[in-house]
Amino acid sequence: MKLSILMPVYNEEERIADALKQALAVDYPCEIELVVVDDGSRDGTGEILGSADDARLRVITHPRNAGKGAAIKTAVDSAEGDYMVILDADLEYDPQDIPKLLDPVLDGRATVVYGNRTFGSHSAYSFWYVMGNKGVTMAANVLFNSYIGDLETCFKLMPVALYRSLDVRSRGFGMEAEVTGKLLRRRIRPYEVPISYRARGREEGKKITWKDGVEAIWILGRERARRRPTVTTR
Repeated sequence: MKLSILMPVYNEEERIADALKQALAVDYPCEIELVVVDDGSRDGTGEILGSADDARLRVITHPRNAGKGAAIKTAVDSAEGDYMVILDADLEYDPQDIPKLLDPVLDGRATVVYGNRTFGSHSAYSFWYVMGNKGVTMAANVLFNSYIGDLETCFKLMPVALYRSLDVRSRGFGMEAEVTGKLLRRRIRPYEVPISYRARGREEGKKITWKDGVEAIWILGRERARRRPTVTTR
């Protein structure tokens, strides 16, 4: 099995070198590739990516910022792996947790695996950020009669072919809700494993806002209202 690690990047010159180093230093249980999409960065991110040297690394550049969903679509379209997982470049997630997500797949227990964050005083920069995340996740559980713990997690591991079949259209952060809504509409319940997490604050470049939460709930409602596909992917 080959795993494609997809990293969308926008104006992360202070963190991108460490993000690449951490991602490539993990002892993965399978072959990997790291596909980085520079989503129109206007700082020194591009120069840092241009100087990176690793056979497992591929860099794709958007001429202008198009949003996280668009960056992931570009990465998925060029991915050569059997499975994929998204890894943001902001150092909030620890790539050392990725082998944990692979375990249920490699031993045949799951096809789709989510990393479930446990929020605490050391891992959440605000009360409202945590409540917003829990509110969006609850909305998904109510709408689809499911019980997942963390819809907005970056760590969503699944077959590349499955992600492509979802035909995700959201160009921004709404892609997280769209992916989950479409999986749940197909009656695909993610297997969840606990992961570590450290949220950064606004002063450190946190980009998501309450508007993204409102959009996520709207997207979930839209997906729930759609007719379920006649063929279920398992």
